Amino acid sequence: MSYEIIGITVLWIFLYGYLIVASVDFGAGFFAYYAKVTKKDHIINQLISRYLSPVWEVTNVFFVFFFVGIVGFFPDSAYYYGTALLVPGSIAIILLAIRGSFYAFENYGSKQSNVYMFLYGATGLLIPASLSTALTLSEGGFIMEKDGVVSLKYLELFTSPYSWSVVFLAIVSVLFISATFLTFYAARANDTEALKLVRKYALFWATPTIIASLTTFIALGEHNRRHYSNMMDLWWVFGLSVGFFMIALALIYIGRYYGLAFISVMLQFFFAFFGYGASHLPYILDPYITIYEGATHESTGIALIVVFIAGLFLLIPSLIFLMKLFLFDADYVKGKK
Repeated sequence: MSYEIIGITVLWIFLYGYLIVASVDFGAGFFAYYAKVTKKDHIINQLISRYLSPVWEVTNVFFVFFFVGIVGFFPDSAYYYGTALLVPGSIAIILLAIRGSFYAFENYGSKQSNVYMFLYGATGLLIPASLSTALTLSEGGFIMEKDGVVSLKYLELFTSPYSWSVVFLAIVSVLFISATFLTFYAARANDTEALKLVRKYALFWATPTIIASLTTFIALGEHNRRHYSNMMDLWWVFGLSVGFFMIALALIYIGRYYGLAFISVMLQFFFAFFGYGASHLPYILDPYITIYEGATHESTGIALIVVFIAGLFLLIPSLIFLMKLFLFDADYVKGKK
């Protein structure tokens, strides 16, 4: 296996980690605001707060690793994506800053602000929508290079069915992942009222998630036939993803084994995410950057692989320790400390 394949695989693992951890965070923000609007915040907002308090500061670690790694492994990506994502990337940074300020006011402020609660809920949907633009651009057809100047075709981007299908998929996936985790978390806390509510959320958002997945798959077939054909060759990977989705949905529906249900959701997105990534190769940005032509020097690449694998082995045990110390501590989960 070449160092390019190993490098992009390690980076994809970091991005998958961010997908799961950030989705729980972003979705929780939306559910917290929705519960406040519907006068049900007294049921689940304490549960959400107990989860977010120890976790919010480490959520973006996965994303930072991926961002630094993609530029280090594939320097050309900074040139193309840096220019094309100037506007959507700036919007995402502003939204992340707004979200970070909410955390500060929530944890250290003297009282809650309805304005910040609204921004907290809104950013939970807008951030994944803006970040999903990067995946859309990677399929090609939205970036133009002329006389050494890279520009984004905004008209094509905003009128593309594929572009909007990716945005829709990003939003509903965030809500589904978050709802399934909160269902498991409420069950572990023995919070019956919260469990009933978030279980309904999980069941509700399951249908839009599978519809959005199929819609995006069909839209990709119209936009990038090469990638679509490669995905069809990996049909069994996506079949496994659908299988784990059905397992998760069945367990949530019967109201048992919520922890196994969330693990099934993680595996659902694991197979879908890695199937998408594998079928996209060798392109990182179609048709400008491939993992072979755009990769850094071999010695630099190997050094980066070693560093990032070391970082992965440091980060994962740290998260496990954090979860054992706070999230899965019986007294903490039940709000006793």
